[in-house]
Amino acid sequence: MSNEPLLKVISVSKKFAEIEALTSVSINIDSGQVIGLVGGNGAGKTTLLRLMAGVIEPTNGEVLFRNEKISQVRRKIGVVPESTGLYSRLTAWENIRFHSRIYGVSDEKSWARTYHFARKLDIIDGLSRHTKGFSRGMRQKIALLRALAHGPDILLLDEPTAGLDVTSARTVRSLVGQLRNEGGTVIYSTHNLAEAQQVCDRIIIVHNGTIRADGSPTDLIEISNSKSLEEAYVSLTADKARPRTEEDKKEGVISKWWSKFLTGSIPKEVAEDE
Repeated sequence: MSNEPLLKVISVSKKFAEIEALTSVSINIDSGQVIGLVGGNGAGKTTLLRLMAGVIEPTNGEVLFRNEKISQVRRKIGVVPESTGLYSRLTAWENIRFHSRIYGVSDEKSWARTYHFARKLDIIDGLSRHTKGFSRGMRQKIALLRALAHGPDILLLDEPTAGLDVTSARTVRSLVGQLRNEGGTVIYSTHNLAEAQQVCDRIIIVHNGTIRADGSPTDLIEISNSKSLEEAYVSLTADKARPRTEEDKKEGVISKWWSKFLTGSIPKEVAEDE
């Protein structure tokens, strides 16, 4: 069995106009872990996720999935962006099936995986309902099912519990834990330190486009000579946070990213309801 990392980010930098969103970032991701990306607004977390998803290309460096360029193997990646981008004219299952067919997955296989995870989320009855009017929590759960239905090797979550009620957030965290127990790999972007400590085996602190620390919650507390993860974070990110870039500020940028990630060509009659 190969000891090669599942995903490698190698000396990656990314510029938007004159702003360098990421500077010389290197990360190795192994299978079977939940890895937290922690940082404030404008830290570079979402840019890093986009690079890992193969949606944008680095200015310098490269991102490899099992030693292949990530842009060539995007079907191996599942993504849940902060904006779910579900289509209200479609039922939950139709949203999921549409996504799976793009990846060449049969309806039978897609349904088997969807049913498996829908049962864990206790939302089987919701699969036949149109997504218009769904709560924020329900939309997030359907987006999770959509990202998992094609059987990805790695799941990227961008602020997966942002705006969710306590029960829905707990359900999402529970599913992430179950995925890890089944051997799955999850990259979990969040600004919530308590959630990161609860969910993640390993935490990567991103600040001003650089990696400030990488290790287990206990490791980060020890290397910063702190008493808590919050104290460690403050110590490791003591320099003033830079302003958010124009790329971060654009309205709807995540929804556009998701559309591009799916296909780059979504039928007009469906896209109108995004």
